Parts: sequence; C-alpha cells; structure tokens
Amino acid sequence: MVTISDIRAARTRIDRAVHRTPLLHSKTLSGMSGFDVFLKAENLQKAGAFKARGASNKVFGLSERERSSGVVAASSGNHGQAVAYAAARVGARAIIVMPVDAQRAKVEAAKCYGAEVVFCGTTATERLERAEEISRETGMTLVHPYDDPDVIAGQGTAALEIIEDLPDVDAVVAPIGGGGLISGTAVAVKESRPGVKVIGVEPATSNCMGVSIDRGERTRITTSTVADGLRSNEPGVLPFAIVRKYVDSLVLVSEDEIVDAMLLIMERMKLLVEPSGAVSVAAVLAGRLPSGVRRVAAIISGGNVDLQRVAELIVSRRA
Repeated sequence: MVTISDIRAARTRIDRAVHRTPLLHSKTLSGMSGFDVFLKAENLQKAGAFKARGASNKVFGLSERERSSGVVAASSGNHGQAVAYAAARVGARAIIVMPVDAQRAKVEAAKCYGAEVVFCGTTATERLERAEEISRETGMTLVHPYDDPDVIAGQGTAALEIIEDLPDVDAVVAPIGGGGLISGTAVAVKESRPGVKVIGVEPATSNCMGVSIDRGERTRITTSTVADGLRSNEPGVLPFAIVRKYVDSLVLVSEDEIVDAMLLIMERMKLLVEPSGAVSVAAVLAGRLPSGVRRVAAIISGGNVDLQRVAELIVSRRA
C-alpha cells in the first residue's frame, strides 16, 4: 500500500518539476450548490493536468540504466503528455501509445515534449497491452497510468496541498478513471486528516470502480463517455484496494452534467477545463455529496481539450 510517507517523499522529489497549483474559491459555484466550494486547479499544472505529479515521481526515481533504456506509457492523452514531459526533464526517450481517436491537442503536446506517439485501438485495455508489448520488446520501463505506487504517491501530493491550504475542509472530491488520483488523494487525506470525507466521481457510462466495489472484485466493463480521460475499462489492483479502504463514497454524474459543469467553469471562472476535469464540479452542483459536508475542495484534474471540441460541446448543449 502507498503511505503518507511515500507521498511526502514524492513531494520532495518532484518539487522543482511541478507547480503548487492554486486553490480557488468560487462564490458563484458556492451559491449555486449550497456548499462552500474551492477548486484545486490542476488544469494549470505542468503538461495541463495532475498527471505530471505521478509521472515525474516515477520517472525521476528510475536508475541511470533505466533512464538510458527509456520509458513507455499508454494514455488517452494527459498521462502521455506527463510522461513525455518527465522523460524530457531527465533526457530519456519516451514512447506514448494513444488511441486512434485521441484528441489532436493531446497528441501534439506529447510530440512537442519529444515523445514518439504510437496509435492503437480505442480502449484503455488495447493501448495498455500494446505498451506492455513495447516494454518487453525494447526493455523500456512501463510507466503505468494508475496502477503503480510511485505514480499514486505523486498524484497524492495535490491533496497534501489542499489539506495545507484549507485546513478546515470537510470533503475532497476527485474524478475516477483507473483510480490513480482518487487513491493518492485518499491516502493523503485519510492518513493526515481522517475526519475529512473523500468522494470519488465517475461518469455514469464509465464507472468501472463503482461496479467493482459493488461486486467486491475488480470488474471489466465497456465504457463510453465525453470524459475521455476517464474511459478506463477496469480499475487498477492497487487503486481498488485503496478505494475500498479509504474512500467514503462514490457518486455518478451524467454526460449532460459533465458538459454543463465544464462550460460553467469556463464561463464563470475563466478556467479552461476538459470534460474529465469537470466531473468533480458536476457532482458538487448536482448535490451528490454526503450530509454534513459544508466546505468542499473539488479537484479540476486537467485542461487539455481541443478548442474545436469545446465549440462542438457548446453547440450540442445550447442548440
């Protein structure tokens, strides 16, 4: 299991490579939801998402031999950009396996950091299997997007910052895909402030963690959601164990709720956020938080979205 000590060590390791992102209060979202709402703006993080934290912690901890062999990752976009960024910091070669329908902005960003991009399928399972194959063939280190203790520890550093910046927070809300962010968040919060609620949010059409928790075992599902960064078919082994131990509740949001939250954040808070990054706010606005919660910190996990895609979503919701 990942511990609070691992997360604190990760913060020291990645300190100069990532931003301490702001925790922004929103009077508008507070008034609309009935909670006192703060947003952890990881959309302003290096490479545009929280993923820079976990990827940097993993890559920076590699031996010189491992760095010389390079790294490979499977990603819909944000993790790939983060691994490419971290690899460039240490001068390592990086190959990123992305879906054939990956957003152009995410593909170009990974390439701009110096990574080679390989396309494979449309599902998380397909691209992860291809990345594992490349790792076996080349000796490159696989940087898993969520099922790795070093990655999880790195992701947990965002929650450490929340606890420090908002000591009287009642609940921390985070998106769930494969489970790396929610598990790092849960360890950071529960091992430092056990009374604070940890709430995970999934799209209703991509809820592998919720299905797995309900069934008592990791379960593979078919997914489809506008939140492309959360299209995981099955939760990771380690995230599943951590969520079962520490997370207070899992909630679902609809596709319309995700898009409406994304557009509201852009319009009222002037923050560029991708659909995956808006699911935490969607849950807050929908009132799907436990009773007794007043002061809430919602993690905006990323802001990597094509502007053309934003325009399409605006048209779809306001037609």
